[in-house]
Amino acid sequence: MRAFKNRKPYGATSSRLEVKRVRDLDITEVAQRSGVPASTLRFYEEKGLIASIGRRGLRRLFEPSVLERLALISLGRAAGFSLDEIARMFAPDGRPRIDRQMLAAKAEDLDRTIRELSAMRDGLRHAAACPAPSHMECPTFRRLLRAATSGATGARRKRAPPSGRAAR
Repeated sequence: MRAFKNRKPYGATSSRLEVKRVRDLDITEVAQRSGVPASTLRFYEEKGLIASIGRRGLRRLFEPSVLERLALISLGRAAGFSLDEIARMFAPDGRPRIDRQMLAAKAEDLDRTIRELSAMRDGLRHAAACPAPSHMECPTFRRLLRAATSGATGARRKRAPPSGRAAR
């Protein structure tokens, strides 16, 4: 017990109150940390997706929380959401307000795209290894051509919006 005699109690770091202020980030720092180019950051600000809090000289300043917001925007873009759809995923106070139905609809869209791309991949693999003297003599390849002509591969048709949502 003597070894603990000179230790300070938990939470006591000094006699002064220490407040660590997280400093604001200029646009260059945000671009470096997020991997988002400064031009895109300016565009996102123009669209209302992010907001600067001032300037340091000519450079825009952002709160550190902008990095989390940019991560959410990046995730939304990777999932195929438009910037307008992503903008609706934030409440007026900036907090995420993600519509679960919209996520489910996007997941269905992705499932459909995966099915279409898988069928295309399988058709291409078959065509590459097809033993027929000519691809035009191969029944499987001819089915692939018919599917492309009918729009079943997604190449020529405009997809209808998921039920309950208007086209944009």
